[in-house]
Amino acid sequence: MGSGRIGSTLARLAVNGGLDVVLSNSRGPQTLADLVEELGPRARAATPAEAGSAAGDWVIVTVPFKAFDSVPREPLAGKTVKNTSNYSPRRDGRVEALENGSTTSSERLQQYLGESAYVVKAFNNIHHAHLAVLHRPAGAEVRGLLAKA
Repeated sequence: MGSGRIGSTLARLAVNGGLDVVLSNSRGPQTLADLVEELGPRARAATPAEAGSAAGDWVIVTVPFKAFDSVPREPLAGKTVKNTSNYSPRRDGRVEALENGSTTSSERLQQYLGESAYVVKAFNNIHHAHLAVLHRPAGAEVRGLLAKA
């Protein structure tokens, strides 16, 4: 859900890796026609609710933090939701609980979706341009790593 820079990059990588993708955005499936055509037969566009229902066991939510309330809840029940979003006060407005560290954006998404979804943070620490060119297959000699010391 969300087909901007991160969403479209991940869709390209998935299709190139042999996966089928269902793309969605807030503007409607018709606005994704060019991207779907570019990606080929493994891609199709749908509404966010349809994309959530059509998805396999996991869904990527790549929308601005302030747009979490546009993510459909029911279709994500029982699914792993990979959250790429980062909170940006300039874009999203100031949220005290995020500012003071008492919660995270993923915790807020989890609260919004409810206990039946399983939210994990993913792909939020890499620029979309790097994501597109720095991927390496399993077994490659050099692979990226994110570690917390």
